[in-house]
Amino acid sequence: MVQKIVVDPVTRIEGHLRVQAVLGDDGVVQDASCTSALFRGLELVLRGRDPREAWQIAERICGVCTLVHAITSVRAVEDALEIEIPKNANLIRNLMIAAEYVQDHVVHFYHLHALDWVDITAALKADPKATAELAQKISKWPKSSSGYFGDVQTRLKRFVESGQLGIFANAYWGHSAYKLPPEANLLAAAHYIEALAWQRELVKVHAVFGGKNPHPNLIVGGVPCAINLEHPDAINIDKLSLVKAKIDEAIEVVEQMYLPDLLAVASFYKDWAKWGGGISGKGVMDYGEFPVVSGDRSTHQWKGGALLDGKLDDIHDVDVRDPEQIQEFVSHSWYEYSEGDKVGVHPWDGETKPKYSGPKPPFEYLETQEKYSWMKAPRWRGRAMEGGPLARTLLALAHKDKEVQADVDESLKRLDVPVQAVFSALGRTLARALETRRAARMLKQSYEELVANIKAGDTQTANMEKWEPSTWPAGDLKGAGTYAAPRGALAHWVRIENGKITNYQAVVATTWNGSPKDAAGQRGPMEEALIGLPVQDPKQPLEILRVIHSFDPCLACSTHVLDLRGTELARVQVQ
Repeated sequence: MVQKIVVDPVTRIEGHLRVQAVLGDDGVVQDASCTSALFRGLELVLRGRDPREAWQIAERICGVCTLVHAITSVRAVEDALEIEIPKNANLIRNLMIAAEYVQDHVVHFYHLHALDWVDITAALKADPKATAELAQKISKWPKSSSGYFGDVQTRLKRFVESGQLGIFANAYWGHSAYKLPPEANLLAAAHYIEALAWQRELVKVHAVFGGKNPHPNLIVGGVPCAINLEHPDAINIDKLSLVKAKIDEAIEVVEQMYLPDLLAVASFYKDWAKWGGGISGKGVMDYGEFPVVSGDRSTHQWKGGALLDGKLDDIHDVDVRDPEQIQEFVSHSWYEYSEGDKVGVHPWDGETKPKYSGPKPPFEYLETQEKYSWMKAPRWRGRAMEGGPLARTLLALAHKDKEVQADVDESLKRLDVPVQAVFSALGRTLARALETRRAARMLKQSYEELVANIKAGDTQTANMEKWEPSTWPAGDLKGAGTYAAPRGALAHWVRIENGKITNYQAVVATTWNGSPKDAAGQRGPMEEALIGLPVQDPKQPLEILRVIHSFDPCLACSTHVLDLRGTELARVQVQ
């Protein structure tokens, strides 16, 4: 007898995600679906706008990865208007991007994903002295005394005794799938609290160069900060020193807290190398990141491409301009296309025409034979593709990146798992941690290159030669901007005519990973990753959360943003 499971909403993500699964008699997932439950219509908001202001609206797609859409937007507009940005602007953007990676991935592990593996309430049974011994064994992190862990345990006890668990409420505490000893739980709980405070510090890098975080400022043509080492309001010696201090702190957090914790936790869950891989061994892709020359994808220091069927010796180029490569389908999405719902459409010709056809909420189970999500289904050459840290790690291995190869080999050896383990939920989570180390290296490198360039006498941060529409090329201008976002492959496509946006489409990481089925019936990566997953207790499907959270989904990104003036853009009526 089959059993249906509904997890709605999936918590500890950005946005509203509904997951349904069908279990067989053996308790294994036979079918699964992921539903984005909210329509917000960014593409409609941006039509008719000045393309120079598009980034301000696009940036507010999401408040978690607050930088990524702004940079992707300005890259798309710069591509359309053929604008080259100064070297300093490119280095500052790279630096800000690297900071975003480190902050975002650390936050994901401790605050969004760790509680799938860490039983907070079990930390109350820990011996603080034994916890200190464990901490000192795995790392040189300074806060590792028995007194420190005793204080953390006391704070947790107060939470529990008060009946107000706050941020630790509403989890499957005591579930038999939790395997950590009490001391490891206490260690992780302490670092959860520390990471919560630390993450506010690293984003000061964004505030230095972009004025604030969340949603730092940018401009088409460069960055909005002036460089003058002696001026109090410009990027000066003091501000550069602050940035360096935050980078040093970030490297310490990654090397002495995040990576040791991740490997320690993973050592108790090596059986998870068998589950949650989905299509990661069949199709992964990324656009690449950290250009040496902005707008020139051939200069990406993190190389992009597509890998099929696990073949690391055969890298396929990904061309966002090719209408045969990137297409979105709506056969199972609550939209309609002018040419019919079975066709795939390239984003430059994309349509955002909402048409809800589902049942009137609330409903116990959503039938998915037809349309069932507000996410479209993007495909590369007709194939569902996974993006994100695992995809980028595999691409780095394919491109013969020696540092990444060494990191992967060392981690797999420490965990004593085979190389095939990377194609799993465990591998996806490990890849994110190793990518954080890689991003921390890039953070330091970009800072050093920026300082060297300033010392050489270059202080230019913006190119305003094509700021006025009178200088723009005539006709239908097309631009595409890409970004290797923390959660996966992100791109914006823009069309401009007579100084205004005529079409704007954003195909984001979670649209790739969390997409519904397409016209051919192919599941999206998150859906496919659930197939074959054993679930111990259908009433507490912790295993489903582990797989879904390993992708770090962001539903706010996948459904976009409202018109803040309240203008009615579309009316959806449920009969």
